[in-house]
Amino acid sequence: MTDAPKDPPDTRKKPEDADMSTDHDEPKKPSADTEPSDPPKENLVHFNPWRDFNDAAPQIDVFGDEPDPEQIAQFMEVVFGYCDGLIPVRSFIDKGQGFDGRPHNIWIDAGENVTDKMTTFSNWAAREGAAVYVIPGTVAAPGQAKAADILQMQAVVVDIDTGDIAAKRAHLERHLGSPTMVVESGGVTPEGQRKAHVWWKLTEPAEGSDIARVTRIRGDIAAKVGGDMHFRSAHQPIRVAGSVYYKNSLKTQVRIVALNADLERDLGEFTEAVTDMPPAPGVSLQPDFATSDKPAVDDVLVTPVRESAQDDWSRFEGASAAIGYFIRMVHEGRMSKDEGWEGICGYNAAMLRPQWTVERLKRESERLWARHVEKYGPPLIRLDSAAPAPNEMPAFTLGALLDDDSPMPADIIAPRVLTPGGLLVLGGAPKVGKSDLLISWLVHMAAGVPFLDFTPPRPLRVFYLQAEIQYHYLRERMKQISLPKEVLTGARDNLVATPKLNLLLDVEGSVRVAAAIQRAFPSEPVDIICIDPIRNLFDGGPEGGGENDNTAMMFFLKERVEVLRDHINPDCGVILAHHTKKLSKQQVKDDPFLALSGASALRGFYTSGLILHRPDEDARERKLEIELRNGPALDPKLIDKVKGEWIEINPMNERLVRQEAGAKHDAERDRKGGVIVQMLSEQAEQGKMFTLSQFAASFENKGSLGGQTSIRERLHVLATKGHVKFVRGEQIKELGLKRNRSKFGYLCVKNMQLRTDLEVVDTETGEVCPAFIRVLPSDYMCPQSGAILPVENPDVWVDQDGDEA
Repeated sequence: MTDAPKDPPDTRKKPEDADMSTDHDEPKKPSADTEPSDPPKENLVHFNPWRDFNDAAPQIDVFGDEPDPEQIAQFMEVVFGYCDGLIPVRSFIDKGQGFDGRPHNIWIDAGENVTDKMTTFSNWAAREGAAVYVIPGTVAAPGQAKAADILQMQAVVVDIDTGDIAAKRAHLERHLGSPTMVVESGGVTPEGQRKAHVWWKLTEPAEGSDIARVTRIRGDIAAKVGGDMHFRSAHQPIRVAGSVYYKNSLKTQVRIVALNADLERDLGEFTEAVTDMPPAPGVSLQPDFATSDKPAVDDVLVTPVRESAQDDWSRFEGASAAIGYFIRMVHEGRMSKDEGWEGICGYNAAMLRPQWTVERLKRESERLWARHVEKYGPPLIRLDSAAPAPNEMPAFTLGALLDDDSPMPADIIAPRVLTPGGLLVLGGAPKVGKSDLLISWLVHMAAGVPFLDFTPPRPLRVFYLQAEIQYHYLRERMKQISLPKEVLTGARDNLVATPKLNLLLDVEGSVRVAAAIQRAFPSEPVDIICIDPIRNLFDGGPEGGGENDNTAMMFFLKERVEVLRDHINPDCGVILAHHTKKLSKQQVKDDPFLALSGASALRGFYTSGLILHRPDEDARERKLEIELRNGPALDPKLIDKVKGEWIEINPMNERLVRQEAGAKHDAERDRKGGVIVQMLSEQAEQGKMFTLSQFAASFENKGSLGGQTSIRERLHVLATKGHVKFVRGEQIKELGLKRNRSKFGYLCVKNMQLRTDLEVVDTETGEVCPAFIRVLPSDYMCPQSGAILPVENPDVWVDQDGDEA
């Protein structure tokens, strides 16, 4: 058992919880609004380190350990260093000392001087023979210490108090990484090992819904290593490192035995690590409903119980055990509330002789439910209205199938890419453009406009459940979508997106998501539910398996995704965005869908699979591989993003042989073109301009440009593309250049500046500098005929592809 108190300060029924106060001078007097059930205020023992100074002989070993201010400072920094608010602190007499005392409760500001205040309190507690505990979170006001009062928590802790402590610590470090701090609480197991508190500091305090996430992973860690499960509650107190442990006549220091003060963990990444961590050897995650002093639940549910204690247990014991069983099933999401109540009523009717009244049954159920929630946190309510399984399994003869000529259901996205009730998985490596492609696709579907030949029958209602991009950056990305105005207008009300969510798609998360979808589309059912990405929302079920576990993946798909879809609209389609793992180019070429991260169960479950990847890492183009289960195979699509829009590229333009060598030659030609343009600009700044032939002759074999013929050919290509133009006629005279007989005149590039023999004086510095004049083209080469044509507007530089500057 743990050293921490098992009943933390979370109820007004306990004097020490109700009366925690920072007013240490005078006892509180009852106020007019004091509830009748509140304990008398005069029972409170207040703490004041000056008024309560006691120089009498201590009652415990004076040669034992004393509080250590340095360790207290280290503990407070790990547990509260980033937090704001008040820290609930409590002390009470440890058992086994031969004397009793009332608990003392104070609230310490987590800001300045927190270490000094905690050290002062610990010194006082040490003189009184009292242990010192804190709730590892902050609250807003004095007197608050319930789970619902916790505002911030910045560390995750597990209390290992039984079994092989060393082996469990090694298991944690192997799967979760080194902890920020390890504290030996002072207790010793029957095997002689020291009990330990293992801490991981978070990069920032958890707030709001994240507090439930922290307490949930605290419970998961404890369950997987056989730790103290009471830490599933946010208000569970724990000993302060550097304080003194008194128990069973033993006095020792609560010691920090390992400290990595700079080691912090991101909550999302740490949650994934906890989810993927297997149970420690010898630890079972199966609940044990039978104890040595209680009957097994299986026996309780099938054994009649008569009044007046005529049987092995009383009606009250039997009813409480049965009600507790159904409450656990509902709390863990394995039953709906209605199913749980039906089970309680069924037990009452079948096993209690005579039955309890409905009023008493309700009263006892509500009492045990409130107690269970107080102890284990918020319930995980299942989606009650999930589609029930049919009473009879459908089966059809071959003849019935051949004779059925009814029309096929309309595709949600044609051709057969997403069918009614279907599941589409879009996979891609990080940063390949998967989310960008998905957002553009969903906008088109919401507007009822085809996208890359994927066609919706009408504007679709789309709910985009994404867990990667925060609100402001999602807003920015949506505004950056370069799509026609009519597409954006058509999708304005049909596409609903969430900002980054900090939740799992477990039973509680499913309820929240279902409610959000129904609020978004109250009149008509949603057509597409898109989850991006699987990894951030994955729930592997009670066994806590990860994405690579076939059982966990099937649980997520069947018990989470399908249940959510069936609850909202059984005919809607689901799109899942998923990461891919690294494979060799040959493996991707042979079977690109092997790259999907996680278990093979995913591929066997979806109706459509799409993989986005780069065939060549140095090229812009992506390839979209398509696999359909409900339709004929579709050819892969070669796509690229041009001017903010995804377009399909004609595969005839794709190089089929010697792709790497061809790409290198393309890059070399682009390099030569860039060098030529740069040289022309630099030479003009030195007062030199060239004709085509003069430039080829002057820079032969310079800058790795090759011979004259190679340079002339490259200049011809640059002129055709509009990167190089010409200065001819009267403009040559205006620039002060020599007339020449060249057909093309002088070469000109964009933003060219020609140095002249004139000088200008800087009016501010007095510096004399050469004067430059801007060179504007007079003619350009027609890309169709090769003829030299006059430039319409020299101030606007137009390339062949239509870019203007």
